[in-house]
Amino acid sequence: MNRLLSIGSEFPQFKKQAVVSLEKGKEFAELVNDFKNEDNRWTVMFWWPKDFTFVCPTEIAEFNKAFDEFRDRDTTLIGASTDSEFVHLAWRHDHEDLRGLQFPMLADTSKSLAEELGILEANERVAYRATFIIDPDNVIRFVSVNDLNVGRNVEEVIRVLDGLQTDELCPCNWKKGEATLTV
Repeated sequence: MNRLLSIGSEFPQFKKQAVVSLEKGKEFAELVNDFKNEDNRWTVMFWWPKDFTFVCPTEIAEFNKAFDEFRDRDTTLIGASTDSEFVHLAWRHDHEDLRGLQFPMLADTSKSLAEELGILEANERVAYRATFIIDPDNVIRFVSVNDLNVGRNVEEVIRVLDGLQTDELCPCNWKKGEATLTV
């Protein structure tokens, strides 16, 4: 049984390989959890089950289309799965929508981070479609987990990030620029 890390938990420490480029000799980099930071940056880490599948690239491409929106919100975007960095690289080369990614594709081949987060599917031991919003103090402020066959809504992730960054009370369906609640 999974025990999902949830709101208020510190995001786990990790050191993992990631695909960061398609440029020969610059494809890979080591990512280390340095989410606790002085420059007030947030982090959105989203997970998908498997590379070379059908729903996953639709989500990854949508996050990439919204990359500037995350950057404008002082937010680092990281994609992740339990596939290796070599599979990530091959998939990026193979899939037109993934060639121009502006964020790293983290490889959790040991599945240790996905397991610590509580997002491993029991039978295939692949990650569920999980999304974490992590504040500048490395505290998880939002978690959403979808089953394997249902893609997530990137606009909703941005809406929640906007609400969290106001540090105010945001009503149902609130959007950035609208009034927040006063008590």
